Amino acid sequence: MLDRIQIQRIVERQGEEIILHRHMRIERDCYQHGSVTTFAHSIRVACLSIWLADRMHLWNRVDQRALVRSALLHDYFLYDWHEWDNGTHRLHGLTHGQTALLNASRDFQLGSVERDSIARHMFPLTPIPPKYLEGYIVSLADKVSATRETLSPARFTKPRKHSRRPRLQRA
Repeated sequence: MLDRIQIQRIVERQGEEIILHRHMRIERDCYQHGSVTTFAHSIRVACLSIWLADRMHLWNRVDQRALVRSALLHDYFLYDWHEWDNGTHRLHGLTHGQTALLNASRDFQLGSVERDSIARHMFPLTPIPPKYLEGYIVSLADKVSATRETLSPARFTKPRKHSRRPRLQRA
């Protein structure tokens, strides 16, 4: 079984092109859940996806490269959904998979497994399930990571720079 260091090395090797891409700087500045940035969340999902595939002995059925790349790009929507935007992000949970897919398709060459896994990672919130095992693994890893990040006591330590609505100016 793979240890933490081996998993991190797999993610770094298989996802290097994505991790080093200039648009990932946007993910480093946007918060996803609590005090966790979108970038850190994506790395966590990639590592957990590898861990799950390893622990379930799925290496003969899973494309490791597609799994890592899908996990790194599943939230590649490139905006901070906590910032006020006149309500555009109100349906973020339902729409960000497609936004992430559009952005990822623009910036990277994606295979069918990667495209499907990115677009459908919010199943069952979105009605169409993934076609591939990699998509189910990314979806599960995303839900586990998001739950842990949201319920963590550390979520209250992030600097307060974002609000859902603009503050009214007093005269």
